[in-house]
Amino acid sequence: MDSQIGDIPRERLTAPLRRGAVKKPVAAIHVSGKLTLLQRKLSNVLLLNAYDTLTSQPRHQIDARTLCLMIGYNSNDMETLKASLRGLAEAVAEWDMPDAGGQKEWGVSALLAYARLKGGVCEYAYSPALAEKLHDPRVFALINLNIQRRFTSGHALALYENCYRFVRRGSTGWWTPDLFRRLMGVADSPYYDEFKHLNARIIKPAVAGVNKTSNIVVTPELRKMGRVVTEIRFRIAENPQLSILDPDDGEGHRNTEVYARLRALGVSDRLARQWIAEHGEPHLRHKLDYVAEEGGESEPGVSPRDPKAPLSPRAQRLERIQALAAARTPTQRDADRRMFLARLSGPRHDDFERHGWMSALNAEAIAAFWEEVSPGAFDGTEGL
Repeated sequence: MDSQIGDIPRERLTAPLRRGAVKKPVAAIHVSGKLTLLQRKLSNVLLLNAYDTLTSQPRHQIDARTLCLMIGYNSNDMETLKASLRGLAEAVAEWDMPDAGGQKEWGVSALLAYARLKGGVCEYAYSPALAEKLHDPRVFALINLNIQRRFTSGHALALYENCYRFVRRGSTGWWTPDLFRRLMGVADSPYYDEFKHLNARIIKPAVAGVNKTSNIVVTPELRKMGRVVTEIRFRIAENPQLSILDPDDGEGHRNTEVYARLRALGVSDRLARQWIAEHGEPHLRHKLDYVAEEGGESEPGVSPRDPKAPLSPRAQRLERIQALAAARTPTQRDADRRMFLARLSGPRHDDFERHGWMSALNAEAIAAFWEEVSPGAFDGTEGL
């Protein structure tokens, strides 16, 4: 419930996740609601952050500015974060499956029991029943952030989430069109009551997005009564171009300064290691410095920068580039990256894949690109 292929470690799933699907049928929690792409990504980051203590702690915390940066918000954009948290509290998680004793169990819960922002910290909780289901790998499969980052469509990510949980079964099982519309968050739109519209605008683009972007390949199948589609399911196979990623990789990152700084901000062990593996230490060190400077405080044990000291020319440029990228819509951001990547090859291409707009190897080319996108973007900055 972010990304490029070349720099992702290709390792197997951890033992608990492998064990979860061996002896019992794969079950799933379906999340319905009109979640945006960023809200879905936020949901997955919050879950990953809480996962190791889901059933042992009633509440979970993370630094709010750091959380914003993880999801792709401007770190000062608390209003957008509030709106996204509100959306998660209004979304519904539903399950219908046998319990451990074989007795059928149906349940429903808000995706988040509550969330609050106080003192620069985001605190949140899951209902006990939902936390139990989310923590059971036989019921729910964690989505790796390296895969999640690739998605630029909320419908494609929603389809991926609802298919990936059945990956070891090889099929989602049959869904009614009504259930599918709920899972895609379009149940309230009469336009999609007609299956040809649902197929053209939701199913086909989402399938294309999953198959191009993720570690699985999905194929829709239909059941009809006459000309009316009565059920749909998705066959699932591993994508031969990508491996299933280990959401618990990066143990060596525990010895780094960046890991210690993330942990000091309330980021969980699991999430900190994933984020370092995903972005690299230099990129995250810059982000953490930015959060500390903007918040007026530094993490415990980290010396703050003198607020009166001028930023270096390079830091000025990086700040401006971050602001320019943050101001773009998700669709524009994806187009920007693709356009810039098309100009690169060899080590420069690989460095941008790993570090994005913070790529030191492409610093001059990145500045030139953003000057093209937004003429005068660097006016008033020193040394540029």
